[in-house]
Amino acid sequence: MNFLNWLVLVLGAASATNAAGGAIRVVEDMRGLDRAALAADFLSAGAGSSGGGSGHTNNWAVLVCTSRFWFNYRHIANTLSMYRTVKRLGIPDSNIILMLADDVACNPRNHFPATVYNNAGRYLDLYGSNIEVDYRGYEVTVENFIRVLTGRHEEHVPRSKRLLTDDRSNILIFMTGHGGKEFLKFQDAEEIGSHDIADAIAQMFEKKRYNEIFFMIDTCQAASLYKQIYSPNVLAAASSLTGQSSYSHHHDMEIGTAVIDRWTYSNLETLEKLERQDKNTLANLFKTYDSSVILSDPGIRTDLFPRGIENALVTDFFGGVQTTELTLEMYKTSEKQKVLPADVKVEFDGRLSSAQKDTLLEKPRYKLKVVLPQTYLINVPFVLCFGLLLTGVVVAGSV
Repeated sequence: MNFLNWLVLVLGAASATNAAGGAIRVVEDMRGLDRAALAADFLSAGAGSSGGGSGHTNNWAVLVCTSRFWFNYRHIANTLSMYRTVKRLGIPDSNIILMLADDVACNPRNHFPATVYNNAGRYLDLYGSNIEVDYRGYEVTVENFIRVLTGRHEEHVPRSKRLLTDDRSNILIFMTGHGGKEFLKFQDAEEIGSHDIADAIAQMFEKKRYNEIFFMIDTCQAASLYKQIYSPNVLAAASSLTGQSSYSHHHDMEIGTAVIDRWTYSNLETLEKLERQDKNTLANLFKTYDSSVILSDPGIRTDLFPRGIENALVTDFFGGVQTTELTLEMYKTSEKQKVLPADVKVEFDGRLSSAQKDTLLEKPRYKLKVVLPQTYLINVPFVLCFGLLLTGVVVAGSV
C-alpha cells in the first residue's frame, strides 16, 4: 500500500470515528461474494412466486389503437382504459408500449380539452397528467408495430420505445380499430394481416422474447386475426367471430360520439373490480362475456395455451410481478454459498452511549467489509500534521 492510499484510508476511518462519536470496527469478509450466484438464487425464488404457475418473472403490455379521426374516439378510449388498468394493477410505464394513432384529447372538436373519457358521466379522465405515449400519430404504423414485437429496431430508437422482454416475460397485446376478415386497418392507410401477426409472434418465440402471450383484439371479425397463429404459449381473445361486427357501447351527447366499445366495456366491468393480489382466473373473466349485451359472439382460442385458462390468473397478464418482500431480517443465502454470515461483529471503544450502540446494532440489512486496524483510528488533525511532516522529510531527502 503506497502512502497516498494509506492516507485516504486513514482519513476515511478518522471521519467515521468523529461522525459516530466512537471507534467502530466492523469485521466482515465479503471477498467470497458470488454476485452471479446471488442473482440466480433471487431469480429462482422469484420464479416460484408467480401466480398461477406461469413461471414468468416480468410482465409487459403492448397497447395499440390503430384508428385516426374524431369519430373513432372510442378506440382511443378502449386503449387508454386498458392502459389505466394495467398501470393500476402494477405494470410500470417502463414495461408498457402505448401506441395511439390520434390524439383526440387535443382535437379542436373536443368539448373537454386535454381529456378522454370512457363513460357518459365523465367520472374518470383517462388522459390525465400521468400518461406516457410511446408512439403517436403517424408513428403508429404496421412496420413499427412489427418492429416492437420482434425487437428489430433501427439503432436510433430509444429504449423507452422498445419491448425489452425475455423468455420469462408474459406479454399482453391489446389492439383496437377497424378491421375485417383477417386484417386490421392502420389509420385508413395500410393494413396488417393475420399472417403478419402470426409470423411476428413466431419470430418472438424463436428469439425467446416471451414466456406467454395474451392477444386481445377488439374490431369487426376480430377472431379471424388470431386464426393463423401457430406459436406455443399463446392465448387469444376477440370481440367477435368471423363474419360478425363489433359495436360501440354508448354515446356522450356533449362529446358527440361513442366513448367505448361493448367488448372492452365488458372486460372493464371485471377488471375494475380486481386488485393486485386477486386470484381470479381468465376462465372467470371469459365467463362474464354475455353475447346479448356485447351484440356479438366473443372468440377465445386456447389450443396453443397448454397451461389452461383455469390455471391462469388475470394478473398473470394484467398485473405487475412482485417478487420482493420487505423484511428486516438478513437475506438468507443457500447453504452451499455461505457468502453472507448470519451476524455482523461490531466492536466499540467504550465512548458510545447505550442508545448509540442500540441504534448502530439495530437489525442491519446489509453487511460491508470495513477492516481497519485499531491504531488507524486517530484524529484528523494528527493525520494532517503527520502527513505534512512526512512530506517535508521526503522533500528534504530528495534535495
